[in-house]
Amino acid sequence: MDPWSRCKFPFYARMIYGRIDFDALPRSPDATLGPSCSTGVADRNGIGSLALPGVELVCDGLSAESNRQGTIIVLATGAPRFAEHRIDSVRSRDGIAAAWLSLYREYGRRAPRLVKGPYSVAILDPLARRALLATDRFALQPLCYVVQGSCLTFSDRADTISSKLGLSLDPQALYDYLYFHVIPAPRTAFRSVQRLLAGHSLSHEDGKFVVEQHWAPVFEEDARASIKDLAQEFRALVSEAVRVEADGFRVGSFLSGGTDSSTIVGMLRAVTGRRPKTFSIGFDAHGYDEMAYARITARYFDTEHHEHYLTPEELIDAIPKVASSYDQPFGNSSAVPTYYCALLAKAAGLDKMLAGDGGDELFGGNTRYAKQKVFAAYDLLPRALRRSLIEPLLLNTQTIQGMPILGKAASYVRQARMPMPDRMSAYNLLHRTNPHEILTEDFLNRVDLNEPAEHERQTYATCSASSLANRMLAYDWKFTLADNDLPKVTGTASLAGIRVGFPLLADELVDFSLKLRPDLKVRGLRLRYFFKEACRGFLPDETLRKRKHGFGLPFGIWLTQNRSLHSLATDALSQLARRGLVKRQFIGQLVDRQLADHPGYYGELVWILMMMEHWLARADHAERGADVFSVINLD
Repeated sequence: MDPWSRCKFPFYARMIYGRIDFDALPRSPDATLGPSCSTGVADRNGIGSLALPGVELVCDGLSAESNRQGTIIVLATGAPRFAEHRIDSVRSRDGIAAAWLSLYREYGRRAPRLVKGPYSVAILDPLARRALLATDRFALQPLCYVVQGSCLTFSDRADTISSKLGLSLDPQALYDYLYFHVIPAPRTAFRSVQRLLAGHSLSHEDGKFVVEQHWAPVFEEDARASIKDLAQEFRALVSEAVRVEADGFRVGSFLSGGTDSSTIVGMLRAVTGRRPKTFSIGFDAHGYDEMAYARITARYFDTEHHEHYLTPEELIDAIPKVASSYDQPFGNSSAVPTYYCALLAKAAGLDKMLAGDGGDELFGGNTRYAKQKVFAAYDLLPRALRRSLIEPLLLNTQTIQGMPILGKAASYVRQARMPMPDRMSAYNLLHRTNPHEILTEDFLNRVDLNEPAEHERQTYATCSASSLANRMLAYDWKFTLADNDLPKVTGTASLAGIRVGFPLLADELVDFSLKLRPDLKVRGLRLRYFFKEACRGFLPDETLRKRKHGFGLPFGIWLTQNRSLHSLATDALSQLARRGLVKRQFIGQLVDRQLADHPGYYGELVWILMMMEHWLARADHAERGADVFSVINLD
């Protein structure tokens, strides 16, 4: 019997690296891979390896089965749930890899359509010359890959593939980072390395590689049901999602004091019957500290509450660590507070935290959803009125000069005339500052300045909804959740040694949100109308009235006050200038004048530049001190 046929796969595992060269595989249909299997002894971290003809794997665990057609190798991560009861029974008995194997043998590349929950999977069927990579609806368990001829290389990290294959950085990806503050999928920081889009799979059959979407949101915009019935269903779904995520773990919850995190905390208390452990981060800076709201929830649900006020000195210590932990540049400034919050939980003896991410994007809670409705109202005016009277009057600079009220009206009209989704990026930090003032011409000549906006347009165009609200939600499922907020939480929590669960992103809750009418999400200009109505009487009234804030970081303020933090940032920006990325004169202008005038606004620009440099410094180290021209490959 194949020595791998009885391998068990751990419930949670981290996929490290895999490579299969289909041209190097045995061609005989009677060939068996079993006798040629070899595996290294797992190291102290539990990581082992497997080598077959044409196949190389390094991973936490693997499962394989031998039959007349040879060995099928399954690598799986996360906590998938299988739609078919008999397959889920296999998962309970033999593990998730065995369940994936059963599903794949029956459904082939259609298998991911029948799986829910957070997961990624790689299935290699060498003798049949087939392979399948897939990730869940929000890419909570990411997968990156490179296709080179007949060879497929994959990993959970883009930098792992790059280091194995010797790939250089992609200038366009770095520009995308400066625009988005992250690098949106499918691009990664490295040339040729792709990140599998959320809800997508990559398969190899009949000598061809095919990327396809196995799940896409379909909004039922005309559904009719009473709010009372919907609220009852909603609260039952949230309760079950929290129960599933908490089961079997020493679990606590992030608590910002907002509606989402407070709902998770309340449900955690209800489903466990115990005082939940809650964790909050505060800032000693006016306008940034939200601890009072966290305390309201903590008292209301009688939690075992843990607080920590982050200091500039702690920020200095964490910046290089957090920046270098990601597989590509990552610029969400709330990553550091999230990291310290996860450290609090780890010190309290927990192994998992629940997060409230997803509530805004599923149920209409972001302020721009109401703002864009205001701009969309302009299109309701008669076309003749807009073109013959309003626009000639307000868009004439000489007419409105010195008249502030008309100036504001003109700004409204200019934005209202912009198509979606361009209008949502009208105040993009990079373009408002002007990339030609920030970046060197040598670098700009190697990128397409229009590519980020085109990426946004293509994503927005694929949304299967007619209402403005739902189209913005679907857009945010990619750019806000899958590309930004979820990697922020999972990445920093992992760095702290903590797992994370996202109950509000349970598939059943996502499906529930799809059947809510748009006016139940954003009613007039009232955000997350249904969510708040469903939680009325369950959450404190103060929480329901609170405006969203989260773990926002007062970086710009601290930057102007703390000399050590200022030095850390300016040293990083100076190094970007030495690399030939940022203009030296702009750094002086940014630090000496603009930052002092508007620390909140320009502090964000300093942050994303600084975090990119700290990540590049790690890339330099990986390249043994290569400078930017060899790392980024500008020639």
